[in-house]
Parts: sequence; C-alpha cells; structure tokens
Amino acid sequence: MNEEIKQEAAPKAEMQLPKGNELVLSSSPHIHANEDVQKVMLKVMIALMPAVFAGMLFFGNAAILVILYCIAFSVAAEMIWCKFAGKPLNTVKDLSAVLTGLLLAMNLSAGVPWWLCLIGAFLAIWLGKQVFGGLGHNPFNPALVARVALLIALPKYMTSWVPTRFMDIDGITCATPLGVVSTTEKVLQNAQGVFANVANPEAYQEYFLGNMGGCLGETSAVALLLGGVILIFFKLIKWQVPVFYVATVAAFTAIINYFFPGVTPPALFHILTGGLLLGAIFMATDMVTSPMTKKGAVLFGIGCGLITCIIRIWGNYPEGVSFAILFMNSLVPLIDRFATKKPFGFHAREDKEGAKA
Repeated sequence: MNEEIKQEAAPKAEMQLPKGNELVLSSSPHIHANEDVQKVMLKVMIALMPAVFAGMLFFGNAAILVILYCIAFSVAAEMIWCKFAGKPLNTVKDLSAVLTGLLLAMNLSAGVPWWLCLIGAFLAIWLGKQVFGGLGHNPFNPALVARVALLIALPKYMTSWVPTRFMDIDGITCATPLGVVSTTEKVLQNAQGVFANVANPEAYQEYFLGNMGGCLGETSAVALLLGGVILIFFKLIKWQVPVFYVATVAAFTAIINYFFPGVTPPALFHILTGGLLLGAIFMATDMVTSPMTKKGAVLFGIGCGLITCIIRIWGNYPEGVSFAILFMNSLVPLIDRFATKKPFGFHAREDKEGAKA
C-alpha cells in the first residue's frame, strides 16, 4: 500500500513533444511506404511507352535518335552536376534524369539536331531542377523549362516539323494543324468553313491516331489517353488535373467557336491537336509541381486550360500548353495555401465578444 502511495506521489515524467523540424510537412511528391522514387519514375515511364512507340512508328529512326540523345544527355548532365556539387552519383539511379530526358524528347520534333537535344538536356537538369536543390525542390517542370527556353532562343529549329511516314506530303517539313490555324486569317462574318481543311471528320480521325506533324509525344491522342489510364491505375496522378484542364479548353473553345466560328476551330480540334493531352496527362500532373489537394488540382487544371486557350486563340504562339503549365506552376504555393484542408478538430479563435477572429 505504501509503495502505491509513493508511486502516485512521485513526479510524473515530462511529456516529450516532437521538435519543430520534425513536424514540417514538405510539398509533394509523397509516396507510399512500399515504394521509392525509382519505382515511381519507372511506372511513369511505363505509362509513357504507348506515346513513345507511337512516335517511333510515325517518325521512324529519327524519333529513336532524339529519344536516345535526350536521355543520354540528361543523365550526363545529372552526373556532372552531382560531381561538381559534391553530391553522390547514385542519385542517377532514381531514374528521375532518365524520365526528364524522355519527357524532353516527347516535347521535341523528330527533325531537331543532336546539339539541340544536348542544350535542352542541360537546361532541363541544371536550370529546371538542380539549381533549385534537386528532385522534389523544383517549382517548375524541368522538361517544360527546357522546351520554353529552346522555343524562345531557337524558334527556327523548335517550329520546324517533319511529316510522318504516312503523310502524303512533298517536302521535308510540314505545318502542324495548330500552325495552319494560326496563319489562317480570322473573320467575324460569313465565317463558316474557314477551318474546314483542318477541322473535319477525316482530319479528326488522323489526329486521334497520330498521323500529323508535331512533337514526338503529342501526335497520337489514343496513345496519350492510354498512358493516362495507366497513370490513374498506378495512382500516380490526380485525375482532376487532366480532366478539368481538357474540359476547360473544350468549354472555352466551344463557346468561342459557337459565336465566332471564324476565330477558332471547334473544341474537338483543340483537344486532339497540339500538346494539350501530353501536357494535361504527363506534364501538368508532375507530383512536385502540381497542387497537393483535390481542390487545388481542380483550380490548377482550370487555370491551365484558360491560359492555353487565350494563347492559342489570341496569342503570338500557335501553342500555349507549355507557357500555361509553367505559369500555373508558379502559383502552386498560393493554390496549396488556399486549398489546404482545415485540421481535424479545428475551431476558429473567438475574441472576448464571442465573434470569430
């Protein structure tokens, strides 16, 4: 009995609370305990394979060379940076540099020279990724940073498109459907049929399969959609981003086309052409540079869609996907702050009068 009284009277040990730095929640990507970065990157590359094979099918050996160049140069750029920065070289084994190189290749034409792949790879790895601290710290999609930089610095090479092996075109270059639209004079009256040469059922079928000029990874809509299904199956992306991105573009362009058919083609044209599906499925959904919450993903997708439409319809560039995603990448911290859920049990502080502060 005395022993029990002594134990109750003895001072209790102080509760050890976690240190402040142990409670910090970092930004995405967050992965399951049974996964690592290498497995995640490998799954994304598996999802990219349909688009990769489609690019090889339509553009042949030239596509294979561009893919190999971009991957090899990206891995080399990662190793060089790690060497001079004193980081372990085993960071290359996580396959993030390989995936960056593959995504870069998907954003290039089959006709680009090897040295452009070299410049793009170093821009993606150094400027788009490592300068911010490496994997998980980059605010912008590295492959898109390289694409936009190359487009601004070397527009001649970035806007020269080669025809597919199945296109009946005389010449070594061709115009993309979006390029044709951008050079077509816009009219407000008697506008029916202005874009009939690129917006018709036969053309839509070719776009869906991938038989059109463009970047390696943006031509085949069916291949990209298949890749999106694989990503959702692996639970690697928030479906809200691509769905609301594409839906916003469809709704916006449908409204403009309905009232002003001579200003822009129908919504289906915008969905199937250009880099919309590639950007919406594989670029905008990047774990590091996209919002963490579902609400944030919806806002992010809508924002990307609106900016893409504005650039496509009224901008100086025929394509607006890359610019739209990078712009919205810069707003992700604000979106996350706005869309963050309240903690369980949260109550707003009340002042003395009882009003919520």
